[in-house]
Amino acid sequence: MCAALLACLSQAALAAAELQDKPEWDRFFADAKVDGSIVVVDARGQAEAVYVHNRDRAARRYSPASTFKIPHSLFALDAGLLRDEFQRIPWDGVKRQLPAWNADQDLRSAMRNSTLWVYEGFARELGSAREAAYMRKIDYGNALATGEAPFWVEGDLAISALEQVAFLQRLYRNRLPLPVEHQRLVKDVMINEAGPDWILRAKTGWTGRIGWWVGWVEWPAGPVFFAMNMDTPHRLADLPKRQGIARDILRFINALPKAP
Repeated sequence: MCAALLACLSQAALAAAELQDKPEWDRFFADAKVDGSIVVVDARGQAEAVYVHNRDRAARRYSPASTFKIPHSLFALDAGLLRDEFQRIPWDGVKRQLPAWNADQDLRSAMRNSTLWVYEGFARELGSAREAAYMRKIDYGNALATGEAPFWVEGDLAISALEQVAFLQRLYRNRLPLPVEHQRLVKDVMINEAGPDWILRAKTGWTGRIGWWVGWVEWPAGPVFFAMNMDTPHRLADLPKRQGIARDILRFINALPKAP
């Protein structure tokens, strides 16, 4: 089956007719005093359940910000810019606001620290035409590598929460049209937390106006995928709410262990 058809099938599975609105989740956003949306695909049963808060917003495209580091890492590996997660990426010596950025990096630290200059380097080496070709190949959002740099924060690239979840499902199942070993490696560097029988793989993102948290939780019974975005009118003060809201919802459906 061709990659394009697989992508179409993945997104068709999230069609509006199959979405289940969850009005009881409204309180998580209301309590945090933010506007946002979340899509959750619970694949722990025989049939996937697709839940949504604010379905109109979930279908609206926004800049992916640093959640683009997930596919961007795949592109860098496929293009040979990186051999593996151990290759040292030399710091350019420019002092930046985040101390963790002011040092040599590797793929794992660049993902963990969301090190912007590493991915700006990948973008320069790949070029906009090749970036766009990669995005079309994996059917990622509107696949535009144009506009103000970096294009995944300030430029024209945009993706919806529904599309984010469809992309994550294909990555989880190694169904992207890219080497399987690269998909497995990127999933490994996405690990945020783990317990005896679960693993959380996720990535945050922030444009300054829109905050994201996307990923999935793996359980023996199956994965639970999620993609949430929200407005951040109070900027840095709003950032903890991305994970706070999503974690509360995931705990509500027993997709994450209860907080200690």
